[in-house]
Amino acid sequence: MSHTAPPPALDNWTFPRAFGTRTLLVLLIAFAVLFYTGQRVEVGRMLSLTGNSILSAIGLSEKAEGSGSLGNVLGRLVPLQISDRQEVSRIDGFDPADLPPFAYLEEVSTQEQVLNPGSLELEEHAVSKTYLVQPFGYLGHIAVKTLETLEIALWGTVLAVLLGLPLAMLGAHNMMPLALPRFVARSLVSFLRAVPELISALFLVIAYGFGPIAGFLALGLHGAGVLGRFFADEMEHADKRPQEALAAIGAGRLAIWRMAVLPQVLPHHIGSTLYVLDRNVRMATVIGLVGAGGIGQELKGRYDMYEYGHVGTILLAIFLVVLLLDQLSGRLRRRLL
Repeated sequence: MSHTAPPPALDNWTFPRAFGTRTLLVLLIAFAVLFYTGQRVEVGRMLSLTGNSILSAIGLSEKAEGSGSLGNVLGRLVPLQISDRQEVSRIDGFDPADLPPFAYLEEVSTQEQVLNPGSLELEEHAVSKTYLVQPFGYLGHIAVKTLETLEIALWGTVLAVLLGLPLAMLGAHNMMPLALPRFVARSLVSFLRAVPELISALFLVIAYGFGPIAGFLALGLHGAGVLGRFFADEMEHADKRPQEALAAIGAGRLAIWRMAVLPQVLPHHIGSTLYVLDRNVRMATVIGLVGAGGIGQELKGRYDMYEYGHVGTILLAIFLVVLLLDQLSGRLRRRLL
């Protein structure tokens, strides 16, 4: 004869509260901090300006004279600049019989004021200038700068792997039993990771001059700190049983890493490297603003000259490159991981 346990008494049962007193107190403190810091960073002014821009764009309010708006900013970026126009007198070795594909010459007559040395008065004279117009010339220039940006990101990633992997092996507990080398390696990794690429690029531009050298070195040093941390954590989380078996038969640290650790962590290493490569492509644009080569340097120059049509073309090129890289990175992750 089976006996079933009686159902629990429901007399003292109460519906559990969703939020306790401590949770409510934490939320109140969080809201107070956000309210205070929001005033300091002018969140209210941002919301007001954004709302006025949207309302003026759809015709529900008038734009205040002398004030900027999102519409004005976006309007300056169009039409996009795709052609290139240069005065032939400023082109070294120009040959009118050997023009680039789709290019043509354009004659422009303008009135310029020239100082008369006899009367010392300004006189207007007709001046004719010849320009070389390439309908898709600026797109070609942007393509070259974009390729340079990708090359900077690629070499920054290669340098990050070459520096980060040895630092990770020295900093992982299962790879380096000695405390002092492990502490030095982890400290160096933390330092490299703590210094932003933009700051290191500023100093590297001083050391190596303007150009891609400072760019890929800045990305590589910071990436070495990131990968050094990722690789070390992945090595430490590897299954210890194969490592212990190899250590029991007298295998050295490098042999243990090659035969027991690397086969386990290699997919994770590839994923971390792809993450750094993806990040380096974005940061290669940013460090170009301080003269470290790539399309960011072109962006800074056009922005300083108020050539916003060129800026719009550059921003569109950056967006397309990042979009394509995301698709490629996703496919590589699905295939390799």
